[in-house]
Amino acid sequence: MATQTEPTTSPPRTSAWRGLFLRLHFYAGVLVGPFVLIAALTGVLYAATPQLESWVYSDQLRAPVGLSQVSLADQVKAAQAANPGGDLVAIRPAPEPGDTTRVLFAEEGLGESERRAVFVDPATAQVRGDLVAYGSSGALPLRTTLDQLHRNLLLGEPGRLYGELAASWLWVVALGGLVLWVSRRRARRAEKAAKTESSRGKSVRRHGSVGLWVLLGALFLSATGLTWSTYAGENVSALRESLGWATPVLKVTGTDEHAGHSGHGEAPAATAPVRPESVDAMLASARAAGIDAASVEIGLPAKPGSPWQVAEVERGWPTQVDAVAVDGTTGQILGEVRFADYPLIAMLARWGIDAHMGVLFGWPNQIVLLLLGGGLVTLVVLGYRMWWRRRPTMATGLTFGRPIPRGQWRKAPPALVAGLVVLAAAIGWFVPLFGISLLVFLVIDLLLGLRPGRRSKPDAADVTV
Repeated sequence: MATQTEPTTSPPRTSAWRGLFLRLHFYAGVLVGPFVLIAALTGVLYAATPQLESWVYSDQLRAPVGLSQVSLADQVKAAQAANPGGDLVAIRPAPEPGDTTRVLFAEEGLGESERRAVFVDPATAQVRGDLVAYGSSGALPLRTTLDQLHRNLLLGEPGRLYGELAASWLWVVALGGLVLWVSRRRARRAEKAAKTESSRGKSVRRHGSVGLWVLLGALFLSATGLTWSTYAGENVSALRESLGWATPVLKVTGTDEHAGHSGHGEAPAATAPVRPESVDAMLASARAAGIDAASVEIGLPAKPGSPWQVAEVERGWPTQVDAVAVDGTTGQILGEVRFADYPLIAMLARWGIDAHMGVLFGWPNQIVLLLLGGGLVTLVVLGYRMWWRRRPTMATGLTFGRPIPRGQWRKAPPALVAGLVVLAAAIGWFVPLFGISLLVFLVIDLLLGLRPGRRSKPDAADVTV
């Protein structure tokens, strides 16, 4: 790294390592700030999609409450008549009075994990419309668009990789900010007592205070977001599998065959021909076996002789994810998966994902995400504002702010640097995009330090505020 001119006086004890964390916090924040801003805004909107969908798609989702209901089989037949070209794969009965039944079809031309949902009035078997539904959550087009914008900025795989990169660095930004906040508390008290706090000092204080409030939430979003990522997510799944912490899979008793195919985000497959009249009996058998959530999905057999699958899809309560396999001829329960039997890590993963999506316990989860998203947006805006105000002079126009001075790595105690290198190597192996980007940053930082004219003395004010 670049050689720095040593000060003539001894620096405070914390200055040896504070500059290192400040430099990491600065560059990581600049790198992931745009994605965090968009992810926070779209995440808040996504959390509100149950209400938005209910309003936008009210014609499809709602129906007049009738005094009686036609059989589920008749509702399926009406949907098949309205969509004769689709392959019936699953049914989601109306969970509450006034809701419609969703009859789900696989079709040519739909994307991965997409199904055609035909909405049927359970009182009259009248078809009220159809929409494309996505994944196990049954997201409709509005929520799907917000989900893709949140996940990959609508840029496909490149955007998803950038999202993984941002999630990989978010915890570094958050924890680095905590270290800086703690290290600056004594200086802030002295400044406030002497009434000498600068305008920039006030901005830093506000930035730090907001960051402290959203710290745990940011760490939670980073950790749960990485479980969906391409590379880190694969490593998380492999680790859970090797330790016996994977989510149990519904299997048929006495065989190695997985029961059904519905409701878990896989691309829908064509099913074996079945009689719609069987639907009511399969649901009754599942209800008798303890599948008691209001929202369930009945998955049709994937091939002749395979069982039906009836799974709870209610995410508002953290224990309603049980599933059973039902014999299509006798109604006998051939296999089951109960949430109570999940490994603890699998339970935590289920709750974490649902909380990240804003569906755990309903509206309280949505309010928490709204506040957290607002805090993250405020952090990013304040951070970029401070960066902009670091311009050398106001006459420089659109010139970007100065970075934190070089040479912070050389100031830090060797033991601290060695520990950080070992920790970064371990995390970089498990979270590859973090490791690769950190290595690229270090190489670029080193090369820039070797350029003539780059070894200037740092501005002390830049590393002390």
